[in-house]
Amino acid sequence: MFDKATLKLKVDPLIMGALNEDITSEDVSTNSVMLEETLGEVDLICKEDGVVCGLQVFERVFSILDEKTEFTYFAKDGDSVKKGDLIAKVRGDIRVLLSGERTALNYLQRMSGIATYTRSMAKLLEGTKTTLLDTRKTTPNNRIFEKYAVRCGGGSNHRYNLSDAVMLKDNHIGAAGGIKKAVEMARDHVPFVLKIEVEVENMDMVREAVEAKADIIMLDNMTHDEIKTAMEYIDGRAAVEVSGNVTKENIAILTDLGVDYISSGALTHSAPILDLSLKNLHAV
Repeated sequence: MFDKATLKLKVDPLIMGALNEDITSEDVSTNSVMLEETLGEVDLICKEDGVVCGLQVFERVFSILDEKTEFTYFAKDGDSVKKGDLIAKVRGDIRVLLSGERTALNYLQRMSGIATYTRSMAKLLEGTKTTLLDTRKTTPNNRIFEKYAVRCGGGSNHRYNLSDAVMLKDNHIGAAGGIKKAVEMARDHVPFVLKIEVEVENMDMVREAVEAKADIIMLDNMTHDEIKTAMEYIDGRAAVEVSGNVTKENIAILTDLGVDYISSGALTHSAPILDLSLKNLHAV
């Protein structure tokens, strides 16, 4: 759940932008059929099995439009829900319920979809020492929502943005003139509290990263046998992350390797939405 400061400083401006995108002058459909304020109520219904996430954001959309809007919940973020479940009831000005519906559902369906997909992948890692991580492959201006959804689904967050940690990828290494030089330059530049991660693609790079004393070594797009060989060589001298086109269809083949982390861009860029709907709107 977002704290009050985060809501006001980070979340509200993004929701306002989404509402402004959807309503440039007025909601002509609603204003055509609702000429005055009328109290109404609508049900939030789940239309398929999954994990619900984003109820606070869903609520905030309507509250920004009218702070008098009321909510009754029958589930909370992170809960498993079934097709047909009543998740919430929303009561307020019918004009607000209609005008905020699509924006509120867009956030909730997207976040719930990510949480659902993440849960399915996290379950495949149960009983192992491996932590499931997301990446920066997020929808622009929606990272705060999507990374929260990953946590709701049972995953963990990698760095939030470029200011959080040092990750030396192939182009950084090329620009610096090699892994050893890149790590040396990074250690000279960043505070001691920041760890340095190096992305490698073969055993020669693994050896160089270990020699440079990288804190974390990311094995990128390596085969199962290559990862096993790399793990034996690293032998605890650095934390190990595996990455590269990891999805729920292939993550199971990595569970016997004992790596510390597996990161997957699919958590945020390939998760389908969870189908949710506002139904049974009526005056009260």
